[in-house]
Amino acid sequence: MSRSLCLVVLACLAVACGADKKSDEPTTAKEKQLREARASGDDDGGAKHWGKWRYKGSRDACFFIVGAKCFKTENAACQEARCRKPKKCSAVGAAPATVSCK
Repeated sequence: MSRSLCLVVLACLAVACGADKKSDEPTTAKEKQLREARASGDDDGGAKHWGKWRYKGSRDACFFIVGAKCFKTENAACQEARCRKPKKCSAVGAAPATVSCK
């Protein structure tokens, strides 16, 4: 019985002594960068700042663009592009699609 008790005590001591204490050091490069940013005051909490709205017009109705101006309909965008014939007007890309004359 004393032999099994010794083994249990040794096992508990081995686990307790060998257990890693959570160090305060970063374990990845990303974690290190975040800590350095926080220390320098540059930390923005992970939020991304994309800047200002880059087109003229409503964000809710920006499906077609000519230059930097938004339009809700392709016809309105083609008129702004001043295409001579409607068939010569083309929209390329996803919303907002870029409208140009062929």
